[in-house]
Parts: sequence; C-alpha cells; structure tokens
Amino acid sequence: MTFTSNDITILLLSMAVMLFVARGMGELMRLIKQPLVIGEILAGIILGPTLLGFVFPDLFNGLFNKSQSSEIILQGITTISVVMLLLVSGIEVDLGIVIKQGKKALWISIMGILFPFTLGFLMAWSFPQYLGNTSGELHLVFALFVGTALSITALPVVARTLMDLNLFKTEIGYLIIASAMVNDLIGWIIFSLILGMMGSASHSLEFGSTLTLIFAFIFIIFFVGRRLINYAIPFIQKRFSYPGGILNFVLILGFLSAAFTEYIGVHAIFGAFIIGIAIGDSVHLRENTREIIQQFVTNIFAPLFFVSIGLRINFVSNFDLGIVLIFLVLAFAGKIIGCGLGAYFGKMKTEESLIIAFGMNSRGAMEIVLATLALQVNLINEKVFVAIVIMALVTSISSAPLMDIFVRRIARKTQFRNLLRPELILFGELSNREQIIAALSQIIERKLSLSMDSISSKMIEREQSFPSGIANYLAIPHIHMKVREPVLAIYISSKGADFMATDGLPSKAIFLLVTPENENELHLKILAEIVRKFQDLNNAETITRAKETIELINMLRESNAY
Repeated sequence: MTFTSNDITILLLSMAVMLFVARGMGELMRLIKQPLVIGEILAGIILGPTLLGFVFPDLFNGLFNKSQSSEIILQGITTISVVMLLLVSGIEVDLGIVIKQGKKALWISIMGILFPFTLGFLMAWSFPQYLGNTSGELHLVFALFVGTALSITALPVVARTLMDLNLFKTEIGYLIIASAMVNDLIGWIIFSLILGMMGSASHSLEFGSTLTLIFAFIFIIFFVGRRLINYAIPFIQKRFSYPGGILNFVLILGFLSAAFTEYIGVHAIFGAFIIGIAIGDSVHLRENTREIIQQFVTNIFAPLFFVSIGLRINFVSNFDLGIVLIFLVLAFAGKIIGCGLGAYFGKMKTEESLIIAFGMNSRGAMEIVLATLALQVNLINEKVFVAIVIMALVTSISSAPLMDIFVRRIARKTQFRNLLRPELILFGELSNREQIIAALSQIIERKLSLSMDSISSKMIEREQSFPSGIANYLAIPHIHMKVREPVLAIYISSKGADFMATDGLPSKAIFLLVTPENENELHLKILAEIVRKFQDLNNAETITRAKETIELINMLRESNAY
C-alpha cells in the first residue's frame, strides 16, 4: 500500500479542518458553560455523514473517505489520541484525595457502580432485543458491557462542572472527585475483563491467563512501579533538560504500558490509564509539567478522537428513540439512586446526597471510548453506539443545572433569614448565663432530638474558656456538633445577662448557634451576619425591645445587611 503526495495532502487538510471545527464548537460550549468535549463531539457530527456527508457528499468523501491508506493513518492517529487521553485521565486521579475521603467516597463509588451496573446488566440480559442485540451472540459479554457503560462517571466532566459551580475546593467537591476517581478505576478494571473475555487482542491468550496478568499488572504498577516512578522523576528533572526530559519519560511509560495491556488481550487504553495514576501520584511531578501534558493532550489529541466519533456514523439514520430512551432512563435512575443512597449511607444530608448523585451522573469521554471499542469489535451496532453517545451528552449537559438546583436550596436553608424559626425564640427575664443556655438547649433538643445536657454542658464549658459576649447587648454562644444542618435559637432577656461582652454591657439578645462539624466556613458566615445586625447601637436597642416573635423576626430580616 502506497501513501501518495495527494494522500498526505488530504490527511493534513482533514486534520486541520477537524481541529478548527472542534476548537470553534468547543469555545461555543465554553461560552454557555458546557464541557468542551460536547462541542468536539458535535463538531464530528457536523463534519461526518450526519450533516456534511448529507449536504455535501463529495466534499465529505474527498476529505475523509478519499483513500484506504489515509483512513488507516487517521485511525492510527485517533488510537494514539485515545491512549494519550486516558494517560492524562490517569494522571488526574489523586490517590491522596481518595484516601482522605475514605468511607464516604467508597460508599458512593460502590453504590454508584452497583445500581447502574445491575440495572444495565439485567436489562441487557433479559431483554437484549430492546437494546439492539437481536443475534444473541456474546450474550453475557453484551450484558456486562451495557452494565459497565452505564456505570462509569466522566471524571473530566465532573471536575469542570464543579469548577463552574464553585464547588471544586469544597468538602462536597472533594468527595465527588474522590468518588469519581474510584468509580473510574473500578469501571476500567471491569471493562478490561470484558475485553479479555472477548479475546480481542492480536496475541490471543486464555481468559484465565489474561485475568491473572491484569491483576498482576495492577499490583506491580501500584506497589512497585509507583515507587520507582517517584524515585525516577526527580532524577530526570534534575539531570535532563526540562520539560523535554520528563515529558519523554511520561510518554514512554504511557506507550509501553499501553502496548503491554494491548498484548495480553486488554485494550491499550487500560494500560495508559493505570500507569497514568502511578505517574500522577508522584509528589515530585511538577504542577507545570502536569499542565503542559494536560494542555497538549486536551487541545490536540482529544479533539481529534472526539471528532472522529462523528465521522464514523450517521447519527440521524442510526437514531432509535426506543433504545435512546432506555439508555437515558437506566443511566439517570441507576446513578442517581445508587450515588444518592451511597451519600446517604455516608451520613450526608438529603440535598447534599442529590448534589453528589447528579454530579456523579455525568458521563462523557469514558463511555464514548468504551462504546467506540465495543463498536470496533462488533459487540454493539451503530444504533446502540448512537444511543450511548446521546446518553453521555445528555447526562453531561444536565449535570450542572440539576446540581445547581440543590446547591441553591442548601444556600437558602443556611441563610440567616431562613434560620429564624418562631418555635426557637424565647422571651423572658432570665439574667443567669447558665440558665439561658439551658433554656435554649432545651428547645433545640426538641428540634434535633439531641441531649440537652450535651448541648448545655458543652456550651457552658466553652463559655468558661471563650466568653461569647460581643457588644451592643449581643452574645453568640456557638458550637459544632453532629447535626445535619445549622440551628439557631434566640433568647431576648429584658434584664440581660453577663456574657463578658467587650463593652461591659449586659447581653439581652442571646443567639445560640449549633452548626455541623467540619462546616467552619458556614459557621463563620452565620456568626458574621448576626454581628452585622448589632453593629449599630440604636438598631441593637430596637431589636432587644421586641416583645413578640413575629416582630423580632421581621426586625432581624429587615436589618439584614447583605
């Protein structure tokens, strides 16, 4: 097979067009706060038989179907692209975050895989004809594939969504990221086993041998290779030119690892992903190096792969509404129920559980990579492939707005004005600090089903070390406890009590605040809002003269200084 000058010209021209349209569509998605990958996939649909091939068939065939040799070269480039993409995805996995989040992340990951996998497997096993598998061939493998395709969360999409919602560096953001990392790792191991069962590699091995080699490979990379890489990186960065030396080292390891897993009967992408995790775990890998690799791959190689998806298939002629709806229902139900229950078992609040569930519901690159491989080995047909791509797009697009609904709901619940509850407000003549704290603890006990003694004793103990009197008749005894949401109880004392305020005035407005553990930012925010209402002495005196609950609530809400 010869590769002529004309073939080279067409190949280079087609790559330029792919990158140009991918960048344009990616930037358009960025403007509307959607992941770039969505724009890149849409670019492929525009350039493929769905649109360009339908409107201008000669132009489409001239660019992308000119000769067999150029098509083979383009396929080779997209294969390298997906290997590079998975290498970067592995580098992005932070084992430290996974370990730190511990049981919560494990609960969410396991349930987030178990539910969608079970739903997908049972549907594909019991009713394969509804999912496009009418031949009955590779029945078990097909069912395993559908379960896996519904289970994996798209880590890059999740990270971008969290950044857009300003949740990336929050406790809930770290938990979602950690859960997605574990989810990806387990999902790829399962899919590697599926590929091993199919015996799709060029060097055929028995499935038992392939299975043994997979787990031996993972064990060696994580327990031996990871340490060797950690020693090698500082040596290379010191002795070789930067950044060329370390970039070569990373790519060499990536290609070698990918070649090994391809050889043993598992696709090359699995090896790239596993070695990427080991490389990314090194504390010596500079942030600048990570950024260079990430930018290089996501702006050049990743677009070529995602555009190539649309070039292969006509999304209109292969669109089957029934199959698409089945995949969407299974995807949403499996992930949201599974991850939501996992978060709930991890002692998360209902709204937080739903934020995690919708965050983990994002699919994207991983599902599309799996579907592409399955299509290449004829495990699925074009209609199933189109349904999986649409499922990935819909779940990714819907993730951020659905998460935002519950983020706003939590924000409303934790706003000071919404913490003012009539049943948690008392008026009286108590002038003893301990008695006031005990009275407020009692009404909180009724709301939270907590022990009054535990609240009261902890509050009084803290008062002895850190008096909560502020100024202008205000005192704010406060504490962290194992509660799901903040609670605020108020006592208006006509006589006032000595909370050792800085200005020497008796405290007539006592705000007793209980907030969840590890919610320091929320705790400080509520404290600051209360203090702002008492900064003006006249305003403070007006508030302390209130005689009725509704009157007090209205005063506090009207004086709210946002």
